[in-house]
Amino acid sequence: MDVQGTVAAGWEPVRDAFLRNFEQRGERGAAVAVHRDGVKVVDLWAGTKDVDGEEQAGQDPWAHDTAQVVRSATKGVAAAVPLLLHQRGLLDLDAPVAAYWPDFKAAGKDRVTVRQLLAHRAGVPVLDRPLTLAEATDLPTATAAIAAQAPSWEPGTGHGYHAHTFSWLLSGLVHQVTGRTIGSWVAEEITGPLGLDLWIGLPDAQAHRVGRLGPVEEIDPPGGGALRLRPKRSVSEAYENPDSLTRRAFGAIDPKPDENDPAYRAAELPGSAGVATARALAGFYAATLGPVNGAARLFTPDTLALAGAEESAGPDQVLLVGTRFGLGHMLHGPASPLLGPSSFGHPGRGGSLGFADPDSGIAFGYVTNGMRKTVTADPRAQALVRAVRAAAL
Repeated sequence: MDVQGTVAAGWEPVRDAFLRNFEQRGERGAAVAVHRDGVKVVDLWAGTKDVDGEEQAGQDPWAHDTAQVVRSATKGVAAAVPLLLHQRGLLDLDAPVAAYWPDFKAAGKDRVTVRQLLAHRAGVPVLDRPLTLAEATDLPTATAAIAAQAPSWEPGTGHGYHAHTFSWLLSGLVHQVTGRTIGSWVAEEITGPLGLDLWIGLPDAQAHRVGRLGPVEEIDPPGGGALRLRPKRSVSEAYENPDSLTRRAFGAIDPKPDENDPAYRAAELPGSAGVATARALAGFYAATLGPVNGAARLFTPDTLALAGAEESAGPDQVLLVGTRFGLGHMLHGPASPLLGPSSFGHPGRGGSLGFADPDSGIAFGYVTNGMRKTVTADPRAQALVRAVRAAAL
């Protein structure tokens, strides 16, 4: 396997781990980037642009600017929007959502706070009637559906991963506060000024850069070496049970959308449909810690502290494992191992991962076209995180 890119001195273990993912874990096409204290120390890519491609058959190789759908890793980028609105004095985290979005108070949600919404405590991870892709990507239709939905539990009394509904909760709130869609806000206020190839709503002009996603064989090295979180039987059964919160949360868009469809990639779904390079994902998290590409840092020290502060912890009513969330970000823990206690970010189901670690000054981005069944701790991403930890700490 021909690995392209660069690593700074001392960071060679990350290159070795990246190569082993191709040799031992079934990787087909991927990229990884790491910043430390604002300096890029890892920038690597390899394999084919399309998961079903073969380099020897003349298929397009993964290039330095290849982008990919990053699934729920999008949530980590989108979560910066309400934090920045709060930083600018435009959003009160402890105010009722209905103070900004009056229709949201329906069906017993009048006291749901912005903080609870961001921390997966609003109690609306499912819809009584799933949305079609056309409905899910139409802002008035989707936000009206989530505003009318009754909670599955008393808001604020517990937490559960809002896999798809986070898109409409966040989109509705941001639109009510700013008058802009979340994709346009991210482009104008974050990724544009930072010069990052990261979009929530892929422009037509960039579509040629995006590879095809697909499943890959789940191979792990003999003798362990990879972090293994074996799902309990109850978790497996929940994914199979059409009436469970788990199955309904991941099935809130029905039929299941084709993530290789240009219409899906162009959709402004901040919970699932972002498109990014690994370089951009790492660059975004680096910008939360300090200046990047000549632009001022995104987060003040107070906002950075908010990003890593725990809001939800313990049994997750959707994922049925212990999870930790801040204000939209997943935090370091057994279900989402990042670099250390201060880390915040978000994985994408089946592969991608982005995070920042304020204690070490590390920002990390990993993007792949090969989807495994893992929801959180993907073995390929975790192998890279371990290599980063060994090099940095």
